Amino acid sequence: MKEDFLHYLWKFQKFSTVNLFTTDEKPSKVLKVGVHNHHAGPDFLMAQIEIDGQLWVGNVEIHVKSSDWYVHQHEKDAHYDNVILHVVWEHDAPIFRSDNSVLQTLEIKEIVEKKTVQKYYQLFSENRQFISCEKTFGSVDDFIFQSWLWRLFVERLERKSEAILQELKLSQNNWEAVLFTILSKNFGLTLNGDSFYSVAKSVDYSLIKKCGGNVLKLEAILFGQAGMLETEKMGRYFSMLKDSYEYSKTMYKISNEGVISSKFFRLRPPNFPTIRLSQLAVLWTSRPHIFSEIMEAKSKETYYGLFNIAASEYWDTHYNFEISSSKRKKSITKGFIDLLLINTIIPLKFAYATQQGQDMTEELIDLALSLPVENNSIISKFQSLRSIENSAWHSQSLLQLKNEYCSKQRCMQCELGNFILKY
Repeated sequence: MKEDFLHYLWKFQKFSTVNLFTTDEKPSKVLKVGVHNHHAGPDFLMAQIEIDGQLWVGNVEIHVKSSDWYVHQHEKDAHYDNVILHVVWEHDAPIFRSDNSVLQTLEIKEIVEKKTVQKYYQLFSENRQFISCEKTFGSVDDFIFQSWLWRLFVERLERKSEAILQELKLSQNNWEAVLFTILSKNFGLTLNGDSFYSVAKSVDYSLIKKCGGNVLKLEAILFGQAGMLETEKMGRYFSMLKDSYEYSKTMYKISNEGVISSKFFRLRPPNFPTIRLSQLAVLWTSRPHIFSEIMEAKSKETYYGLFNIAASEYWDTHYNFEISSSKRKKSITKGFIDLLLINTIIPLKFAYATQQGQDMTEELIDLALSLPVENNSIISKFQSLRSIENSAWHSQSLLQLKNEYCSKQRCMQCELGNFILKY
């Protein structure tokens, strides 16, 4: 038995409310359950309870056992002096406030609908392989399901937005610097995301701006900070990169100490860090106003045009230094741009709109709906449980559901879990 289940029982009054009595045998009526408090302090605020004919207005605290009041040391906390009712599953000890007055307690173990309790235990005791409600996930009403996905998508944007706004503070409100940082991270994908992020953070953004339209100069900084220019390799291109990096390193006193090394292992050649860093350098030097262009863009096709670039010429015949390959332009694919839109552009525009006091949610949802679903094991498992549309909007919502609710067993805070318990 978990407290969040008791919160659910109280919030929706999933117990017999006829002839209620406190543990002191005082007749009671619940007039208002109060406002569910998700922060520190009592669980429900501004409730209205009639006890023994007297109306009380105040807070309600909920525990599995009465004695948990003392386990949590509420008797020493003035924030709990306004608690008017203690709701518990099992009453095992009398409770007194900090002024030694008796706190009225309502035990609900014997008055909760048996069907509700059975569903609760089934939800948490199933031999699940993926999520707690695997057997009933597909039975959730579609309107409830779609409405909850909408909220989850916004939740995910809000969480990512918080991280972006924190980056904004660190950059002294420089949105271009923030874009470069998070774009760098996402150019590294899952395997090299942290590495590329550490490269971007290892130099002041003013140095990135100083590169202007000089691709080789920015490539030199990125490759050098990533530790890729430390060996003695043959070739004019490598020598030019190394000379440029050594000059910048001395001139601007930069260091790559603390930078996380990039990985090549288990990557397809088009995703090698050499290719992705060169593409990033070309993008940044060829589009000096890219932040403004992104903010003004409205359609998926416009974004495809903005990111329609390729790695520099050397990489037409290479995937890493020295070893040659057949000639092929290393362009950014639409599939990769889709990932950038999902993980960089949509969260960035949401954060920017939030900071500017604007609402861009509908536009961003439309963009996410136009993008293909992300292919990963989590989405595939959800799709095996029920029919789900194939869009990035759905996959982002499902990732939020799995990571923030299912994996943490927050079923009582989940609209799907609430629906399953109700019906």
